[in-house]
Amino acid sequence: MRNIFITRAVPDAAIELLRRGLPDAKIAVNPHNRNLSHAEIAEAACGADALICTLADPVDDALLRALAPALRIVATYAVGVNNIALGTARELGIAVCNTPDALTDATAEVAVGLMLACARRFVEGDALTRQGGFQGWAPMLLRGHGVYGKTVGIVGAGRIGKRVAQAMRLGFACQILYQARTAHADWQDELQAEQTGIEDLLARSDFVSLHCPLTPQTRHMIGAAALARMKPTAFLINTARGPVVDEAALVAALRDRRIAGAGLDVYEHEPELAPGLAALDNVVLLPHIGSATHEARDEMGRMCARAVVAVLTGQEPAHRVV
Repeated sequence: MRNIFITRAVPDAAIELLRRGLPDAKIAVNPHNRNLSHAEIAEAACGADALICTLADPVDDALLRALAPALRIVATYAVGVNNIALGTARELGIAVCNTPDALTDATAEVAVGLMLACARRFVEGDALTRQGGFQGWAPMLLRGHGVYGKTVGIVGAGRIGKRVAQAMRLGFACQILYQARTAHADWQDELQAEQTGIEDLLARSDFVSLHCPLTPQTRHMIGAAALARMKPTAFLINTARGPVVDEAALVAALRDRRIAGAGLDVYEHEPELAPGLAALDNVVLLPHIGSATHEARDEMGRMCARAVVAVLTGQEPAHRVV
């Protein structure tokens, strides 16, 4: 009998697909409404042939070695794989698969939504109205910043970054700058986008939207020096990975009004926030819901399930990272 352990409850669509593809499998799901500790995962997944995890799970060298040789595949319910020891997985012959494409549109929607919410002060307006502070239309009430025709800097020219660029260029007539290791002809042809370096992008953009993976090179890419290059009227948007931003430096920049504001869906020490961040009125804070649509989350679950079924039935899985 094959054993599958899932570290957090996933949509029924994933479980149904697993049961159809592996009718004899034993499927165990974390029953707690919280992330498991390293030790809890090691115990619960002991003997498992497949592990379906999330980006919050530390699938490190020690865990993979503890679960070997039974473990044959780790399917992560995410695009990023920075929480998985890929080198160890490769060494042990454990397949690692992720879920690209499924969450592209959903995450791009949140990035665009954060730009609008920050610039037009939606959260402040909602709170004011709910608390009875709206006394009628007034010329100076909650003046924000316009979005149409502004310059949007995209850091990371992947699927999500491009979708955000398309929305802002085609929907809001924005000028698009992008930072990437190589030029992308499709960005230039479709969006009249300009490739530039990170320093130039920071200095020229009205909105800086982060869409890069977390690597040793991108960790704290946006720190005090980077924030100092931004316009005082600019907004920072992060729907990528929290540690790309030095959150303490961001709190200082927001507190001192060195930038106009920020919109965050991810955090450096998630789920904890940097001291002082929650008290600021020029930041919009979301609880990591970039992919939280029915469509995206269902497809992410199905992609994980398809990968597990493929590996455990001797087939090559799609979206294999290792």
